[in-house]
Amino acid sequence: QVRLVESGGGSVQAGGSLRLSCAASGYRDTLYCMAWYRQAPGQEREGVALLYIPTGVAYYADSVKGRFTISRGDAHNSISLQINNLAPEDTAVYYCAASLDCNGGVLRPFNAYTYRGQGTQVTVSS
Repeated sequence: QVRLVESGGGSVQAGGSLRLSCAASGYRDTLYCMAWYRQAPGQEREGVALLYIPTGVAYYADSVKGRFTISRGDAHNSISLQINNLAPEDTAVYYCAASLDCNGGVLRPFNAYTYRGQGTQVTVSS
């Protein structure tokens, strides 16, 4: 059974930084596409960043470009999300998702991914 587990969330003040991690277990081969999504209170879940694992090529939502960096983790089938200059509007549950294709770099709906994590809470206070 494949599991995605997110970690690294927490409460921070505006202007601070966080590094989220996602690790997949139970899948021997490479998960070619891993992504981060977030869902703020009362809002729909949105894709923020996507990574094509074999090449490290990343794609970002316009709303997070310049502050968010997605990268491969040290472990097999793992990724990180570095978030800098956090703002209260970044408060959300952050989810990891994985699939075998990256759909040409387009952030699909979260439920379109084969594997999905349970999320980690990020709370930013002003």
